Amino acid sequence: MLIVPAQDHDLPAIVALVNSAYRGKSAEQGWTSESHILGGQRTDLQTLSEDLTNKPGSTVLTLREAPEAAPFGCVWVEPLPGDVWMIGMVTVDPQRQAGGLGRTLLEAAESHARAKGGKTGKMTVIEGRDSLIAWYGRRGYAPTGETEPFPYGDPRFGAPKVEGLRFLVLKKTL
Repeated sequence: MLIVPAQDHDLPAIVALVNSAYRGKSAEQGWTSESHILGGQRTDLQTLSEDLTNKPGSTVLTLREAPEAAPFGCVWVEPLPGDVWMIGMVTVDPQRQAGGLGRTLLEAAESHARAKGGKTGKMTVIEGRDSLIAWYGRRGYAPTGETEPFPYGDPRFGAPKVEGLRFLVLKKTL
């Protein structure tokens, strides 16, 4: 297994992986599914490509068996002001979850951020995703008390099935 930054030709496979892990039938095989609160997509090729282009220093780290193999895990890493790094879209193929691969990806993202001068890891998790928030808590991420609005009306982020969605902000000293 190796973790390497995504290349442009990897992006379609990453989009398919992320959507399969968070939404739809295959997501229900894993424990990270959001399909009970969100339908539609988690991301798309245009959004991912634009984010990588428009957010300098951002990358998607991929987990794969060999350099040219398809990724079965990924994580988004993005520099923010003040030595803070956004870590998100932690994804493992639903059939390979619960084996420590998510932890491996999270640690790789944190190492990447530290190597670039990052002092704080930041992430957002949909409020009410208690098992996921607890999982991040066991890895040192704590709620800050801040929230961010869910982008209702923006189909790039899915179709909410419930009202009142918002993101909790979690942080960890790296």
